[in-house]
Amino acid sequence: MTEIVPVARAFEPAGLGQELSVRGWVLRSRSSGGILFLQLRDRTGTLQITARRDALGEPAFAAAEHVQIEGAVRVRGTVAEDRRAPGGRELRAEEITVIDAGAPFPIFQDQTEEFLLDQRHLAVRSQEHVAMWRLKASLLRAFRRFFDAEEVLEVTPPILTGNAAEGGAEAFRFDYFGRPGYLSQTAQLYLEALLAPNERVYALTPSFRAEKSRTPRHLTEFMHLEVELAWCDLDGLTDFIERMLVSVLHEIAERSGRELELLGRPPSELLSIVAPFPKISYESAVDRLRSQGFDFAWGRDLGTAEERALTLESRSPLFITRYPRETKAFYMLQSPDDPRTVEATDLLGPEGYGEIVGASCRETSIERLTEQLRARGVDPAEYDWYLDLRRHGNVPHAGFGIGIERLLRFVTRREHIRDTTPFPRTPSRHTP
Repeated sequence: MTEIVPVARAFEPAGLGQELSVRGWVLRSRSSGGILFLQLRDRTGTLQITARRDALGEPAFAAAEHVQIEGAVRVRGTVAEDRRAPGGRELRAEEITVIDAGAPFPIFQDQTEEFLLDQRHLAVRSQEHVAMWRLKASLLRAFRRFFDAEEVLEVTPPILTGNAAEGGAEAFRFDYFGRPGYLSQTAQLYLEALLAPNERVYALTPSFRAEKSRTPRHLTEFMHLEVELAWCDLDGLTDFIERMLVSVLHEIAERSGRELELLGRPPSELLSIVAPFPKISYESAVDRLRSQGFDFAWGRDLGTAEERALTLESRSPLFITRYPRETKAFYMLQSPDDPRTVEATDLLGPEGYGEIVGASCRETSIERLTEQLRARGVDPAEYDWYLDLRRHGNVPHAGFGIGIERLLRFVTRREHIRDTTPFPRTPSRHTP
């Protein structure tokens, strides 16, 4: 039997005229009298298969005709030119073996979003979804390459914890053998513990938020990329984030152009994003919003509408710096020149896509950390292990987190974040 090869082999310069055997799933099928046309998909792409009744024989032709969409077949044939075929080539079949004819596929055009979410286990096979998953993998590879070059060590913190790092109301709580346990909202506290022996660390883990937010940019489970850097201040942190994002966005533009084009983002637009990114203070952002007609008081957190208004017309990400302490987590460093604010920044995506990076310097004072925990109604004793990090080798440090799906939503211009993950988890959905 001829060796089975990927369908991409048919499009190589030497592929024309070769006899090949390929296998995969049927993307489309139509029959015209004595000729059958199949679009065959495997991991490397799609290939048109042309089969003649007289070449295959009646039994084999009839069996191939009855293969359903997403049925699986193996095909042996010769590669030929055909300008009408996708990619300009086709495989003229001499033999088709049905591996699984399949049942009628339940997904077709013009079905409701809810139905497609119910059928997500099958909908993930669409060409658009496949392009998204491949682009996501490329994005994660680009991040890892950047961190390797910067000597930032990947570590593996837990996702089952005894503390609600960001706030109890937004944490999923469960019974952990008679004690309260939580699904991790952030790996940050554990990354800080791993900072002292390694200086620069990162983790890619699932994070969970029990927010009943039904917006196009919220998930209850998401992939969270988090970084902690020793000896780092706010300026050093924003510089690192800029270099990282420019490196990553340029790499996927250069390596994943086909997927980007299919998903509606010309690679040239990502290549045009360069450092430095503009920066404004939270106070300046408040003034800008008021000038745009927003009734916005100092001390409120920026919501979806406000973030969208600040960047809707922009082609570059925007840093908002030095937020009010009350809007941020207990562990953020108090600004040295204004006790009302913290050394924190959010990076807003261009085109109104909202926050994609949340970052801050970390508080080093045990007294202020204890004060902030008590102000939030938390017993500092629950975080004594975290305060230990300030008792032994306490140094300035900073870090940030990126929601991978939020970044991907901007990159691919998706209307809803659920399109950036295979099986989205939202307040109304945790199946399939």
